[in-house]
Amino acid sequence: MNTYNEVSTFRLYLMRALYLLNLALGLIVWPIILRGEAMSDPTRAVGWSFWAALFTLSGLGLRYPLKMLPVLLMQLFYKSVWLTAVALPLWRAGQPAADMTDGMVLGVVLDLIAIPWPYVLRNFVKERGDRWRSKPRIEATSAQAWN
Repeated sequence: MNTYNEVSTFRLYLMRALYLLNLALGLIVWPIILRGEAMSDPTRAVGWSFWAALFTLSGLGLRYPLKMLPVLLMQLFYKSVWLTAVALPLWRAGQPAADMTDGMVLGVVLDLIAIPWPYVLRNFVKERGDRWRSKPRIEATSAQAWN
């Protein structure tokens, strides 16, 4: 099946909307990084750097929504991990999680809706992976058969 026909135009626009939202968030993140406000704590700086890279790569997703699908998958997985490993234990302990919990939940829901899951299954799970060697080996018997 042709890639252009595998995913509906509506789904492509949903993905582009998420990429555009990410670009808008990048407009918040980059000034904080450039002013050095987020970089005094090396551990927190990793998070800010990750967001800056993720949001910047989303610019390519506007033009190539399917090729940049791993950006949305990464976004879905990091938010899911944070909700499971940080927010849920805090909630169970009766402590409020960070202010970002609502945004993380909304982000997971939007990612789950926008990501074309049949396409992911076909092209990332079921499709044969890239080769591990630079050149496939030619069996001696096959090479001799041509001589």
